[in-house]
Amino acid sequence: MLPTMKVTQAAERFMKRMVKFSGLPATAGFRLTVSPGGCSGYNSEFTVEASPLAGDEAMDLNGLTLFLPAESRLMLDGVTVDFADTPTQSGLTFFNPNAGACGCSSSEGSSASAPAVAKIEIGSIKSAMPRTVN
Repeated sequence: MLPTMKVTQAAERFMKRMVKFSGLPATAGFRLTVSPGGCSGYNSEFTVEASPLAGDEAMDLNGLTLFLPAESRLMLDGVTVDFADTPTQSGLTFFNPNAGACGCSSSEGSSASAPAVAKIEIGSIKSAMPRTVN
């Protein structure tokens, strides 16, 4: 049984790019393996495969074939899959609206604010070299 999951346009573009540049035929698919763990509640791995592996089910995603192993199908039900490319994170991300909040600040369900950005003027940086007075 295929999961009821959402895949954002950014995640879909990423997956399609991986298949396109894999060197495999256009009929190849994106295999997404999700397991419990990590701060967000998910660890994930992906490969591009010419055909589904034993136990995989194929899901059509706007022309992209997504191969999902049994455990992944169970874990992805109700989840939104996104793709993030920021200075602190790059890759697929998962949002499960039914998951509890994590105790650290890197979980999406956390109420911690985003990291601050400091602006430093170049003129305010002093040289570390000692000055010699003659």
